[in-house]
Amino acid sequence: MASAHALAHSLLFLVLKTRLSSAATVKDSSPHRIVTRLIHRDSLLSPYYNLNDTVTDRAMRIVQSSTTRLAYFEAKVLETNVHQLNLVPSFPELFVNFSLGHPPVRQLAVMDTGSNLLWVRCAPCRNCHGQTSPMLDPLRSSTYSSVSCRTPYCSHAPGGKCDERSDRCIYNQTYYDGPSSRGVLSKDQLTFETWDDGAITVPDVVFGCGHENGKFKDGRITGILGLGARMISLASRLGSRFSYCIGNLMDPSYAYNHLILGEGAIFEGYSTPLEVVNGLYYVTLEGISIGQKRLDIDRNAFRRTRRYDGVVIDSGSPMTWLVEGAAQAVHSEVRSLLDRVLERVPSGPSSPSPLCYRGTVGRDLIGFPAMTLHFAGGADLGLDAASMFYQARGDTFCAAVVRSDVAGLSIVGLMAQQYYNMAYDVAGKKLSFQRIDCALLDE
Repeated sequence: MASAHALAHSLLFLVLKTRLSSAATVKDSSPHRIVTRLIHRDSLLSPYYNLNDTVTDRAMRIVQSSTTRLAYFEAKVLETNVHQLNLVPSFPELFVNFSLGHPPVRQLAVMDTGSNLLWVRCAPCRNCHGQTSPMLDPLRSSTYSSVSCRTPYCSHAPGGKCDERSDRCIYNQTYYDGPSSRGVLSKDQLTFETWDDGAITVPDVVFGCGHENGKFKDGRITGILGLGARMISLASRLGSRFSYCIGNLMDPSYAYNHLILGEGAIFEGYSTPLEVVNGLYYVTLEGISIGQKRLDIDRNAFRRTRRYDGVVIDSGSPMTWLVEGAAQAVHSEVRSLLDRVLERVPSGPSSPSPLCYRGTVGRDLIGFPAMTLHFAGGADLGLDAASMFYQARGDTFCAAVVRSDVAGLSIVGLMAQQYYNMAYDVAGKKLSFQRIDCALLDE
């Protein structure tokens, strides 16, 4: 099986490299719009594809990724190395394909709105055992340059320090749980394969060229594409606007997950104020309904009163985490609707969900009322059954909306954003979202 995986991965990169080399490349210092597909972790195009994966395997990854993400936010609250701490999901759901350098070297990076820096592993590389694809070699890229200590980028880099002898900026990105990366803050051209099999190249993109990658033992991922709001992020380089649309995370065959970068990102539907605090995206949640019933939740439960209180919109946690009072209100209403018709079963020791039932989401929750998150400005995000529950085993489903252990902090996870086009206008401080089948945005 391992050799089959390696062959599939090699073929994937060969096909993508061929497409890039044969496509017409458009060079623009600020492209209006870049549209690129997102690769689901369990899809045929992913190096993680496993024919023997089960529903239970996928559910376990969703739970583990979500709980690790919450631990990251808890570390933030406790101010554990907050100047450089971030988190790569242990089991990331979505990857981005792009190339760096000239000649272009393919990358497969994790999409993460909770990180700011785009970084990849570079040659020469320490602790890069298991790398299954070529690494960017700065000495072989004709468009590569290091970033001077005297630029503002260095002060915005995680752990940024100056190497006085070479006038290079050294970054040090550490993580709560997962790989760390240390290397040279750099610039090079970045090439995206677009939806129509063309290519767009963006020159002088700031990124971390990682030469020391302490815990990065998984050679299938080459780096992280941070979509945070700071100066060093790719989103800032392309105009501080981006959007993404995903389908059902439990369905790896869905082919229309995608990311749009630049001023041409799609902004439709509801809009609500967006606040950036320490590189994280905060929204104002005012209440929750299930069906037509507005739940009895303290109006101050979601208010941001301290540095990390409030509600974060996040791509790293599949599950949604609510402060205790809100989670209790949601679970109480779910029990009142389901306990009469379905058998409640134990969730298991590793699951944070207190509510699991015998049955399947697709069959036993037909007609279950949607849960609506009411945001400031009259913006309503509706969660259907596939966003509120996940299939834990073949005959058991559990709530994907659970209690946060971090006092005062709630996280709107990726499952809550399924079948929505989520659009971030960082400069305009606005989040827009529209419920839509992502396939309809294919044009």
